[in-house]
Amino acid sequence: MRTFMNAKAMAKTLESSLAARNIDLPHSAALEIVAAQFGCKDWNVLSARIASEVRADDGSIAIQPAIPVVRTFSEEKAREFYCDWLGFRVDWEHRFAPGMPLYQQISRSESLLHLSEHHGDATPGSTCFVRVAGIEAYHRELHAKRYANMRPGIEKVDWGLEMTVIDPFGNRIRFCEQRHV
Repeated sequence: MRTFMNAKAMAKTLESSLAARNIDLPHSAALEIVAAQFGCKDWNVLSARIASEVRADDGSIAIQPAIPVVRTFSEEKAREFYCDWLGFRVDWEHRFAPGMPLYQQISRSESLLHLSEHHGDATPGSTCFVRVAGIEAYHRELHAKRYANMRPGIEKVDWGLEMTVIDPFGNRIRFCEQRHV
């Protein structure tokens, strides 16, 4: 479940969903709608709330969860794998100019990944560890989609259950439901 800390991503998802239905919504309007959903007067109020949460209450350092950067080489293959099969959504995309490499953020629930076509941003063949609740249901969901290039299993490990998938670029995404003994 996303929280107010994901407000910008939620606004982008709202814009994308409406655009798919041929409804144009300016980004500023999407931000205002998301702010209202969290009971805030406007985007400025919600933005200030987000900024205050980023800082630790006592003024010390507050480290947020890491966002892995995953190297990709084809926007089409990345969307097919990460969005169509794994069920992630594109939150935002960035290119410095038309025809330049794509950098994007994708998300599902609270998990965020950055996918980059930029040389040097990440090393192909890397592994990301993603915590998940409901791994067996996720496994069934993936198998029901019948993705031709991957049929992962679930492995029992000392710390829980793991399901590893390998994207078209050689990166491993290790989904793990941790079990406490």
